[in-house]
Amino acid sequence: MSRRLLSAWNNTVRRCGNRVAVIEAGTGLTTTFAELESRSSAWLAGQGAAAAPLRGRAVVFAVPNGVAWLELFLGLLKAGAIALPLDAAEPPAARRKMAEALHAGFLWEGGVLIALPRAKSIRNPGLTLIKLTSGSTGAPRALPFTDAQLLADARSVTATMGIRSRDLNYALIPLGHSYGLGNLTIPLIARGIPLVCGTAPLPHAIADDFSRWHPTVFPGVPAMWRALATSDLKLPGLRLAISAGALLPPEVAAEFFRRFGQRLHNFYGSSETGGIAYDRNGFSTLRGGTGTAMRDVSLRLRRGSRLEVSGPAVFTQGNRRRHKKTGAWIMADEVEIDARGGLTLRGRRGRTVKIAGRRVNLREVTARLRRLDGVQDAWVGITGDANPILGAVVATQKRPEVLRAALLTDTAPWKIPKKWIVLRELPLTERGKTDVRALQAMLA
Repeated sequence: MSRRLLSAWNNTVRRCGNRVAVIEAGTGLTTTFAELESRSSAWLAGQGAAAAPLRGRAVVFAVPNGVAWLELFLGLLKAGAIALPLDAAEPPAARRKMAEALHAGFLWEGGVLIALPRAKSIRNPGLTLIKLTSGSTGAPRALPFTDAQLLADARSVTATMGIRSRDLNYALIPLGHSYGLGNLTIPLIARGIPLVCGTAPLPHAIADDFSRWHPTVFPGVPAMWRALATSDLKLPGLRLAISAGALLPPEVAAEFFRRFGQRLHNFYGSSETGGIAYDRNGFSTLRGGTGTAMRDVSLRLRRGSRLEVSGPAVFTQGNRRRHKKTGAWIMADEVEIDARGGLTLRGRRGRTVKIAGRRVNLREVTARLRRLDGVQDAWVGITGDANPILGAVVATQKRPEVLRAALLTDTAPWKIPKKWIVLRELPLTERGKTDVRALQAMLA
């Protein structure tokens, strides 16, 4: 049961009851902390006898960012349930299939709780929420978290980034994603930091929201910053711009600084660990770096340039790694750490393939493509099973033969992609990450 998180929420309501908690930019609806408390209690009361079986059971829901999401989440906490939020874009059939595969107790669909077969009760009384990984390196995995771990991540985020209760967070990333939980959802519940739910992840919609509501903190993803950096729009009120979810090209950070006079701040984290590293002054981001360890987070470089992360926000349920009394996790990324503790990401491990008897590091070819003039982003993979060939999907306005010729100046011929797909921009998932499955399907 999430006693710590509910206690923090009750304290927030006492301190901030009449203050605005949530603004829905699309409708203009504003809700105070006291009103959000009443709505969540009314939701729980409205479930009647169906509320009792919720205790200790996972409840799957997929709701867009807004008051309804927070009302439902708080109602589930009060019922002693374990929240399992999915991206709102998940089709109903996929939600049902995923909920049953995870042995969830209930699915919130169409405004009602649907009991599911083969449900399992979760006996650990401290568990509050189950995160689903993005699935960018395989099938999504379910990671159970306690309220103490969620609170620790939010404390680390707000302290490291200097986010205060007088700020107004701009919520475009999903509230139930690890990034959204640490930067938006738990800071609102535990620290009273209000948020405005954005209209749409489109440059003009973002600019319109800023013009009307003047949010001060914007946790975004590289695709958003790239689109804004190449626009002539304004973001009045913005004081802190955060980029996470994928590697941010330094040229995007430089262009954003030139147009807006503000530095972007790289933020590195994962579903398993919460926040890991942050660029506090924005200078590292301009050079392609990631920043240094966040407060209460310990980093250690392991064999193969792998990063071990330990701290009070790292999940422990089903995690065999421990570092003293906290969890520890070894990342799939290769990193470099300089003498001052600054991190630079080098990409995922394990992307070496054999083509025509020669080994090709896909990460290396991707990095070379990204360095070419006029290339906004790139992804390299293989197509074919018996006789695989190298393929590239590139976000650029240049023709493939121009890119191929540029690569030949410093790249061995067998490392040059044979199949090319040129797009305006690479497809993204709901979480703002590169949609690897879509890219693989394109090459296939």
